[in-house]
Amino acid sequence: MGNILKLFDFSQKINYKNEILAGFTVAMTMIPESLSFAILAGLSPLTGLYAAFMMGLVTAILGGRPGMVSGGAGATIVVLIALIKSHGVEYLFATVVLAGIFQLLVGILKLGKFVRLIPQPVMYGFLNGLAVIIFMAQIEQFKITDANGTVSWLQGTPLYIMATLTVLTIAIVYFFPKITKVVPASLVAILIVFGVVLGFGIHTKTVADIAHISGSLPSFHFPSIPFSLETLQIIFPYALIMAGVGLIESLLTLSMVDEITNSKGNTNKESVAQGLANITNGFFGGMGGCAMVAQTLVNLNAGSRARLSGIIASIMILIIILVGAPFIEKIPMAALVGVMMMVAISTFQWVSIRIVNKMPKSDIFVGMTVALITIVLHNLALAVLVGVIISALVFAWDNATRIRARKYTDENGIKYYEILGPLFFGSVSTFTDKFDPMNDPEQVVIDFKESRIVDMSAIDALDKLSKRYAQQNKKLHLKHLSEDCRKMLKNAEAVIEVNIQDDPTYKVMPEK
Repeated sequence: MGNILKLFDFSQKINYKNEILAGFTVAMTMIPESLSFAILAGLSPLTGLYAAFMMGLVTAILGGRPGMVSGGAGATIVVLIALIKSHGVEYLFATVVLAGIFQLLVGILKLGKFVRLIPQPVMYGFLNGLAVIIFMAQIEQFKITDANGTVSWLQGTPLYIMATLTVLTIAIVYFFPKITKVVPASLVAILIVFGVVLGFGIHTKTVADIAHISGSLPSFHFPSIPFSLETLQIIFPYALIMAGVGLIESLLTLSMVDEITNSKGNTNKESVAQGLANITNGFFGGMGGCAMVAQTLVNLNAGSRARLSGIIASIMILIIILVGAPFIEKIPMAALVGVMMMVAISTFQWVSIRIVNKMPKSDIFVGMTVALITIVLHNLALAVLVGVIISALVFAWDNATRIRARKYTDENGIKYYEILGPLFFGSVSTFTDKFDPMNDPEQVVIDFKESRIVDMSAIDALDKLSKRYAQQNKKLHLKHLSEDCRKMLKNAEAVIEVNIQDDPTYKVMPEK
């Protein structure tokens, strides 16, 4: 309740003019993007607009970051294109609800910070792949389906008209901000192209040619899908990916806003709001979504710092659904295609190409793999997963080569091996090669002061090593094991016979 009161709390210095203008502007830039993404995914444009309205409203009121805008677009819908094609829209709604539940749990269990575990090259690859998908999908709009359902490219005059209008849109979006940033360029572009088409009576493909937006209030509707384990198996991976992608994009946007406004947002609160917004979407026929970087930037540039602009933007979108449908249907597709092409170009991380010669080879490989999987399979989830796994393996490989041993023999003829670096599955073979049971003295001490025993492979290696020394009738002592390593060895006593030399001065954690 406190949150709702805060909206009307006049002690919070709200610049109403800025908030209201920002709200209108954001609504205008959200509409083309939500429409284009819905059309791109083969949904009715209305599902896109409903999503923009519901995501926007719920996250503006409950989100962890005033000034941040969420809507029905972004990577989240691209993730689900394959599912929509194979199973239809009801499965989409169910997936959105499940994804919302995952996001809600992340927020409640305070796991927001783990989004930072996604390596930079994976993000680059993901965004670049996404940009290519969005761009290629716009090329599809240059095709036409005739009465018999055969799809062919536009030819002759319609093609030239469409291409010219698209180029005009792109030019306006690109050059207009150099004149003024008060009005968003994409909105100006759509209005100018709209005006040109109406003024000169140009005949070109409009939104109405793709779908009709007869607007009413979103109504509650339970996704009509069979409730079975099989359904869960179908939607579970998609929901997981959508939840992940949505949170990554939202929390990255949040940290971007933090940097711009020099204030701190709440990641877990934002995760909860995103979750609730997606659950609402699934039950009220929206396509779901996440925070939108472009719209958030538009909002901040327009001077918004409070929650009000997000709320106004959502209500504007609702009004347009209810009243402005005939107007929206006349928007030329070329204008939307141009705007989306610019979205794709700005989504592409050009910096990743600039710094390619400065990046480690493995990072370049990860980035390109992620981008290729995204583009070829349209499966963002798989792409990110593969990227994270490759990065983890590269990390393990790098650390494997880092294990070293200092060797010396003291005056009593005891040989010491001081191990530096973690002992785990990757470094086990390097570690084992350092020992010489044949020629070592009777007593050998392995000192783990600078090392850690990480996993079962490490315990197994120590076990084999101690057996090799035992065969030579020599004694192996382990020294300076940290508490958790001792516990691990204690649990592995069935496997391992190691004489742990107690070291009273070194206790990382007191024994419980």
